Amino acid sequence: MQTTIFFALLAMGAGACIALQASANGNFRRNIGDNPLFAAFLSICGTILTAVTAMLVLRPPVPSAAVLRETPWWNWIGGPLGALIVLAGATLTPRLGAALFIALVVGGQLLCSLLLDHFAIMGLSEQPITAGRVLGAALVVVGVLCIKYL
Repeated sequence: MQTTIFFALLAMGAGACIALQASANGNFRRNIGDNPLFAAFLSICGTILTAVTAMLVLRPPVPSAAVLRETPWWNWIGGPLGALIVLAGATLTPRLGAALFIALVVGGQLLCSLLLDHFAIMGLSEQPITAGRVLGAALVVVGVLCIKYL
C-alpha cells in the first residue's frame, strides 16, 4: 500500500513536471522570437544534457547490440513522440493556457491509454474497457469542457 502511494505521488510529480515544462517552453518560445521549433530543439538539448549527466553519474550497464537489434520497432518511437509533445507545448500552451493544454493532453493520454490497454498493444497486459473506465474517461472530457468554458 505504501509503495502504491509512493508511486502515485511520483506520477503526480511527473504530471506537475509536464505542466511546468509546457509553460516554460511556451514562454521560452515567446522569448526567443516566437519560434516553437527552436524552443522545442533547445528544450530537447536540455533533455539530452540531463540524460548524459545521469548516464555518467549512474553508469548503467550498456545493452548488447543483439538486444538492441531484437527490440520491437515501436520501442524507438518514444523520442520522436517526446519531441512532438515538447513542440506542442511550446506552440499551444501560450494560445490555450496551461490548464486547458494539460487537460487536453491528459484527455488524449487517457483515451489512447484505454485503447492500448483494451487491445493489449505495445506489450501491455489486456485491461478491457469497462463501464467504469468509460465513465472515468467521460468525466475527464467533462473536466476539459469545464476548464475551457466555465
